[in-house]
Amino acid sequence: MTELWAIALVLFASFLGGNGAIFLKKSSAAFSISFSGIVKNKFLIAGLFLYGISVAFFVPALKGGEVSILYPMVASSYIWTSLLSMKFLNEKMNKQKWASILLIIVGIVLLTLGGA
Repeated sequence: MTELWAIALVLFASFLGGNGAIFLKKSSAAFSISFSGIVKNKFLIAGLFLYGISVAFFVPALKGGEVSILYPMVASSYIWTSLLSMKFLNEKMNKQKWASILLIIVGIVLLTLGGA
């Protein structure tokens, strides 16, 4: 049985990961493969930090349930990334992207209900 707190932790971890993706995208504008280029890229550091923190929430969540239920919920990071990209990167959503988000939500709900 997968605990509700474990689901909440995974969803929060995926939210952090979605934010991390936005920072990594912003970091790409000034990215250079050099030590100083990496260390001075504040967006890169923030994105990597958020990914690391997301793992720190995800791993304890695995104690609270089945990995076959919890890990697919990481797909919700695609939802967060899409929504955040509209706000912070001025990216546009079309019907196909919205339909994809709906399918991810349906999949997460079905997995959650199926694991109960």
